[in-house]
Amino acid sequence: MTERKIRVLVAKPGLDGHDRGAKVIARALRDAGMEVIYTGLRQTPEMIASAALQEDVDAVGISILSGAHKTLCPRIVDLLRENGMDDTLVLVGGIVPKEDIDELKTKGISEVFLPGTSTEDIVRYLRENVRETA
Repeated sequence: MTERKIRVLVAKPGLDGHDRGAKVIARALRDAGMEVIYTGLRQTPEMIASAALQEDVDAVGISILSGAHKTLCPRIVDLLRENGMDDTLVLVGGIVPKEDIDELKTKGISEVFLPGTSTEDIVRYLRENVRETA
């Protein structure tokens, strides 16, 4: 039996126009053997949740630098849950003040990765936390 690849949607919500970090993460996940879908810049929470549902992903990685993380990220989690994606991990990476991390986690964010986090740490987190359903 072949092992099912972990499927990850990488998304850039809001008006933030800088996506170098998101592309670096997407490539690292792909190089680690995961299937990666990158949505591109300026996505709404609704667009991200819809893509996650259509692509049947195991995780959504949100790259955010704009400061809107406390609004946009919980909205994405809510939309995923409303669509029955209860086991889908939601990861946030980017500029997030440390004092906001606990609040994000209480609102359904699985993990927050701050600048300087190694791509190996993100790959390891996904491998250890995605439920094996296939």
